[in-house]
Amino acid sequence: MRNRKPLMAANWKMNLSLDEARDLLNGIKSATIDYNRVDVLVAPPFTTLQLAQTILTETDIFLAGQNMHWESKGAFTGEISPLMLKEAGCSHVILGHSERRALFFETSETVNQKVNAAIEAGLIPIVCIGETLKQREDKKTFDIIKTQLNESLKTSCKKRNLPQTVIIAYEPVWAIGTGKTATPEMAQEVHHFIRRWLIENFGHNTGETIRTLYGGSVKPDNIKALISQPDIDGALIGGASLKVDSFLSIIQFYKS
Repeated sequence: MRNRKPLMAANWKMNLSLDEARDLLNGIKSATIDYNRVDVLVAPPFTTLQLAQTILTETDIFLAGQNMHWESKGAFTGEISPLMLKEAGCSHVILGHSERRALFFETSETVNQKVNAAIEAGLIPIVCIGETLKQREDKKTFDIIKTQLNESLKTSCKKRNLPQTVIIAYEPVWAIGTGKTATPEMAQEVHHFIRRWLIENFGHNTGETIRTLYGGSVKPDNIKALISQPDIDGALIGGASLKVDSFLSIIQFYKS
């Protein structure tokens, strides 16, 4: 029986005005949530981090950046550093999201640099991996996942050391924002593969402790089936996290 506490992480992407964000954050903050049973995290746009930090002060809700640069400062126009995220109140940062990889040409090599910088700065990385529809149809899912893990965590693999707080998020690219969701069994199969990879590279204790999230059209009506799988420890939620009712329904999966 696993003892990993589920984590429900909201990735707002490039959405919500400050007024909309305020209403959503206050709605989550005022809800009755059993934080002994679930961890909650929100990742707003950079311009909303200060507002979120103010509202979420003295709550158990974690705050994350959606991306960052691997350098602590310098001539990197438009970027934000790990230390800036820390100053903004972030404890976590999402790295290697499929949209960053596909639309902004980020590679697993740059994700590795960001993971190292995040760990050094005291941030907890949420490292995203996942295959495209063509790769799945070509039966290359596990090859792709293994390669992305090897390269996105290359430095940690060489050291044979990965903080147990690091989070892996499996997000099949074909299921993100499409309304398509991997069946719980399909998702579990990949999560189990990730778990075995973690154990092989970092030992049984670390491999069994690290949380793995599922991302890809997660909704209130499928979260319970997903979270019931033995190696799925929560969700990285996009569209369904932008409304108070739907996000709370996901967070409070334990009530149904």
